[in-house]
Order: sequence, then structure tokens, then C-alpha cells
Amino acid sequence: MPLGRPSVGEPELAAVAEVFASGWLAGAGPACRRFEERFAKLTGTAHALATSNCGSALFLGLRALGVRPGDEVVVADYTFPATGHAVLQAGATPVFADVRPDSFCADPAAIEAAISPRTVGILVVDLAGQPGDFDEYRAIADRHGLWLFEDAACAAGASYRTRPAGSLADLAAFSFHGRKGITAGEGGALVSDDAELIERARKLHTYGVRPAYGRQTVPVFDELGYNFRLSDVQAAILTVQLDRLPEILAARRLVAKRYAEGFAGLAGVRVPEELPDRVHPWQSYLLLLAPGIDRDRAMDSLRARGVQCTIGTYASHLQPVYGGCAPCPVSADAFRRHLAIPMHAELTGEQVDRVIEAVRGEVHD
Repeated sequence: MPLGRPSVGEPELAAVAEVFASGWLAGAGPACRRFEERFAKLTGTAHALATSNCGSALFLGLRALGVRPGDEVVVADYTFPATGHAVLQAGATPVFADVRPDSFCADPAAIEAAISPRTVGILVVDLAGQPGDFDEYRAIADRHGLWLFEDAACAAGASYRTRPAGSLADLAAFSFHGRKGITAGEGGALVSDDAELIERARKLHTYGVRPAYGRQTVPVFDELGYNFRLSDVQAAILTVQLDRLPEILAARRLVAKRYAEGFAGLAGVRVPEELPDRVHPWQSYLLLLAPGIDRDRAMDSLRARGVQCTIGTYASHLQPVYGGCAPCPVSADAFRRHLAIPMHAELTGEQVDRVIEAVRGEVHD
């Protein structure tokens, strides 16, 4: 049973055929613009930019915000290193903040403690798709005159106090990797209510000029840019995926409910919780194993039983690429103990039961 599986089929193939017939397969074309309009509405924002992946969206967002060498950015520690990497790629220094022991999103108190005179902004992560404490994050950012950036890689369809993920900060970046709720295999998006930030990012994502689609004049290259465009083939797939998002999220929620029921009373694991003022999209399902359980041995055994699994994500401050960093004990503990089990919309009830049985066989009371 795979850890993740995309929910794609004939509607996506038909959308690809339409792009083939149009003759425009390249990036940043008409299919991308249609997807951007739809995705901005989903996220409750005024503007969206389709990108090659979430890492490029994070980097473009930081560049659009004016991040430069010498700056510090406070970053949620418990995250795939793409978050911290984007800060390094922009020339700044990530300063990692520990996370809450329930949601594993950035702890507001830890963010406050990490701010220094060199801090220019705060980059927080919606862990497994569930947003963190954005009212508190915003209050901290405003108090210190900082920008707020949401790494919403896993969060399409999530919400915080009825506000959709993507609308909770000055900028937000999304991923459409194959394990995400909606996917084109790869891809990303940057969203914001700030038209200038998105237009700045749009110029940078096409070698420093306006994209060819809709351009009326010969461009002048007056600054260094990049090629971070999403192809129109991928955009067409993602537009269909937006139509299917409600059913995909409903299926994932059902799997999460069955898991919670199946692991009830099992002392060796703690199931993830959906906080009462949020909607969790369940991009991943992370079990927190009891301290005495060897997580890596359990992973090997589950894989031998045909159940794919992996770690939760990374305690960034422990990764050598970032050099010496202050400790983040909650994140470090989660890095050692989290176990990600299969979570996707294609899981059948029988498969969920098999996963539960396999985990129970490895994690004894």
C-alpha cells in the first residue's frame, strides 16, 4: 500500500488533450492563467502565480519581499528543508523557531524569542496541511514591523477560523507534488492580495521579463531572472483537480476518521489532532510513537508487510546544511518519533483496516 497516490483519471486526460489541441504547451500560457484565477478564488486571495514547484514559489516570494544577504528570517523548524533552503537561496539566514507539541506548527512564543534586530520576516509552515496560530503570528509580525509568509505546501483546502489557507499572511506558497491533495505530479503557486508582490514574482519567474503570453512588445532584460514557470499541461490537470478537491478532501477526512477510531486506546501511539478552529486537509497522517518505541525499526517492519511509511518531516536545526543552530527540543523529539502512514483519497476501507492491523502488530500496548 503506497504512502500516497494521486487521484487522477479521464477528466485530467481530457484536459491535457485540450491543451495539446490548442498548440500551447509551454509555461505561463492561457491554461496557467485560467488556473491562477481559479486558485486565487480557492485561497481567498486577489492574485496567484503558477510556478514550477513550491520551492520556487518560496524563493520568488522571498525575492519579491526584498530579502537580501545579512537579513534573518524566522522559520518554523519542523518542516521539509525546502523552507529553510529558500531563505538560504535568497541570501539570508534562517533562524529556526520551535513548534507546539500538539499541532507541531510554529510556537508563537518561540517565534518572538527568535527575533533579532536583523529579522525582516517570519516564515511559518502549515504542518501536514493544518494552519498554525495565524492571529498570534500576525500580531507578532505587526508588533515588530515584519512581513509574514505562509508555507502552505500541504494546505490546499485547509482553513483557520473560517479563513482559507493562503489568505492568512502577506504571501503564501503551495505545492502540487504527487503526494499533495491536488497534484499535477509537480508544480506550485504563490498567492497574495498584494498585486505588486505577485507581479514582481511573475517577472522574476520568466528570466526577468513578462511572460510571452499576452506580451505585446520586445522585452528588455534589465535584471537577472529565472525559469520557474508551470507548463500549461500541468495547469490544465490542476484546474480539473480544483473541481475534484471537495471529494478528495472528503475521502481523506474519512480515512483520518477511520484511523483515529482504529488506533483508539492504543497506548503506543498518539494520533494527530485537528484543532477545533481549523479545517485539516490531511495531506499526511502522522502518528507520534511512544518514546520507548524504535520508530525506524517499526518502519522497516511495516515496509516488510507491504505498508509504505516514512518519517514525519525534519527538525531543520539538526540538518548540517544550516550550520550550528539553537536547539528546538519539541521539533527534535517529533523528528525522532513521528511515523507517516498511508494517506490518500484512493485508500479503501479494507486497505485502511490492513494498515491499522499492521501498525497495531508493531506498536504494542
